[in-house]
Amino acid sequence: MKRILSVSIGFIALVLMSFVITKDEPTYKNLKVLPKKTNKKEMDSVMHHFATALGVRCNYCHQYNAEQKAMDFASDANEKKGIAREMLKMTYKLNKKYFHVNDSKSLTAKLEINCYSCHNGKAHPATKLPPPPPRPQNDSARRQPSDTARRQP
Repeated sequence: MKRILSVSIGFIALVLMSFVITKDEPTYKNLKVLPKKTNKKEMDSVMHHFATALGVRCNYCHQYNAEQKAMDFASDANEKKGIAREMLKMTYKLNKKYFHVNDSKSLTAKLEINCYSCHNGKAHPATKLPPPPPRPQNDSARRQPSDTARRQP
């Protein structure tokens, strides 16, 4: 009887310890556009893409919490985070409508339009065309004065 009781207690203790040792993926708070079940690897990949595509760091969209002395990634205090959400929805729609990417909201989708398409590594997309590059002196496409004069018969 004692043996059965001690084996049972040992088994129960082992099961309880496995729950304590098992490390769950972090659950992210306040995900409004990204999938709710986004794991750490996916979140890191998405955030790295945003940072690279806009040439910014975390504090561009996320709020620093002075009391906790850490970034508060769930906070909506920084308005740029809301803008990023709207831009993400826009890219989903563009990819679905014009490029027929049916799973555009999936984090593994091959998107034709993404943040870099417009931002090109800058926080704000260009709104004006850059000036044309200077033409070389020996440009064969340039008309010579003799080419423009009509020849008389």
